[in-house]
Amino acid sequence: MTATITARVLSAASDLSAAQWDACAGTGNPFLTHAFFTCLEDSGSAVPGTGWQPVHIVIDDAVGRPAAIMPNYLKSHSQGEYVFDHSWADAWTRTGRRYYPKLQSCVPFTPATGPRLLLRDESLAPALLGAAEALTVQNKLSSAHATFIRPDQVAAFEDAGWLIRIDQQFHWQNEGYATFDDFLAALSSRKRKAIRKEREGALGGGIEVELVTGAALTEAHWDAFWVFYQDTGSRKWGRPYLTRRFFSLLGERMADRVLLALARRGGRYIAGALNLIGDDCLYGRYWGCTEDVPFLHFELCYYQAIDWAIAHGRARVEAGAQGAHKLARGYRPTPTTSAHFIPDPAFRRAVADFLTMERDAVVEGIEALDEEGPFRKG
Repeated sequence: MTATITARVLSAASDLSAAQWDACAGTGNPFLTHAFFTCLEDSGSAVPGTGWQPVHIVIDDAVGRPAAIMPNYLKSHSQGEYVFDHSWADAWTRTGRRYYPKLQSCVPFTPATGPRLLLRDESLAPALLGAAEALTVQNKLSSAHATFIRPDQVAAFEDAGWLIRIDQQFHWQNEGYATFDDFLAALSSRKRKAIRKEREGALGGGIEVELVTGAALTEAHWDAFWVFYQDTGSRKWGRPYLTRRFFSLLGERMADRVLLALARRGGRYIAGALNLIGDDCLYGRYWGCTEDVPFLHFELCYYQAIDWAIAHGRARVEAGAQGAHKLARGYRPTPTTSAHFIPDPAFRRAVADFLTMERDAVVEGIEALDEEGPFRKG
């Protein structure tokens, strides 16, 4: 007789210990760790009051230890996800029904690829997805979504019948470069000269770059970065997603996973970029400034990240969502994948038709962009 698998729902990541959570998630991807989720939730950034109600699904093993986790949130909006379904919400609402809340499996405010099924026992993937589907149906939710899924987990969602959506980001790939100059040597002469000129321009006028990580991080660094983050957030989203306390908690709990690139002139910080360090990837997240210096954004967000990744043997740099300007800086168009469970048959058919057309256009766009890239042909 096959044992019955039972799932339970957590109201916060802190309902599990770090050891229990990380036994399923691993520690290679900093965004999937217990520390990162608790930073988001304990700081008041990803909580019901901001439209992010934690409903993390857990399946225990025979002795009661978590063996599989699917981080989920009940969402009352579609902000902070970076895979846009506003047109779906509008279509659903026009039928007289509520699109929100919906179930969202992701890392809040984080368009970085990673597993969405955190599995100490790989055989539990179908049961975890089944639990997410049951949660959606039983609570009469319009849909469930998993975004920025690591490629090796996409098949599990496909096998469960979730609809697959393809989008793109720009990632830098380390082709075994020993130095930044080795990377430049792979580019066309014109692009190589342009990048050198940008770096010289960004670091003129007495500007210095400081890379800060680990025990060197202080509240003064976070105070400076908070000003930068607020400026960018207010212009892009209207209201910054993260609270000031989030950054303090990040420094307390994950300092060795943080890399701050700060620009300073005359002893005063004028710009900064936040990265998180993974075992095989450097993840670029937020940027901001108090002075508009030409090319300084590219220097702190892209070139410093490449420099660091080469020096520390990382396979790639993920520089966040959107930004075709990254192409000229050596970041290649890279497909990203999301999966979508839609119980209503008619709505599912409409979305499936849309995704087929969208997928063809995205794939063609990636091929065209890659051909236009800065790398030497042949």
